[in-house]
Amino acid sequence: MKLIGSLTSPYVRKARVVLAEKKIDYDFELDSPWVTGNSVVSANPLGKIPVLVLDDNTVLFDSRVIVEYLDNVAPNNKLMPGPNRERSEVKRWEALADGVCDAAALVFLERKRPDEQQSTEWIVRQEEKILRSLEFMSEELGENAWCMGTHFSLADVTVGCALGYLLFRFPQIDWQEAHPNLARLYDKLMRRAAFLETVPHA
Repeated sequence: MKLIGSLTSPYVRKARVVLAEKKIDYDFELDSPWVTGNSVVSANPLGKIPVLVLDDNTVLFDSRVIVEYLDNVAPNNKLMPGPNRERSEVKRWEALADGVCDAAALVFLERKRPDEQQSTEWIVRQEEKILRSLEFMSEELGENAWCMGTHFSLADVTVGCALGYLLFRFPQIDWQEAHPNLARLYDKLMRRAAFLETVPHA
């Protein structure tokens, strides 16, 4: 199979981390919808990454769809429980972490516009979403070793990718100082090869 994506996208990183944790072999094709002449739109009509191309040329897109497929296709190192309340809680963590990435990406793109076209109100609104979500994550994590308590799961993957994206694009948001339990979680994740080898960079 082949994964299409960039080295900066937190959604691509999520898929790469899951592929590594599941020990699934794949080819990684660097591409971005923001690059002129990109091939992303020919694989995904939404023009978004990541895109997973299966061996039979079936195309999967949206990181949530991709990681669920990957977790089901390989029985080892399960990252999601079966259909029950715990699964819903893992998906809630994923929705929250993806929402942080969504808001952060919107701020990043807005700030790339000419100064006179930027909306300060829009930027503040997205930043407030990020800060509220970090507070919620911290409260939910508490003193637990992992997001779901005692075991590593997709919840930790998604939260780790969101925190890593903030470190990459928004170092001025000092979430480590504000939420030391999140900092401890990220430090622990960065001791895993899957995270260490996928740190976002330009």
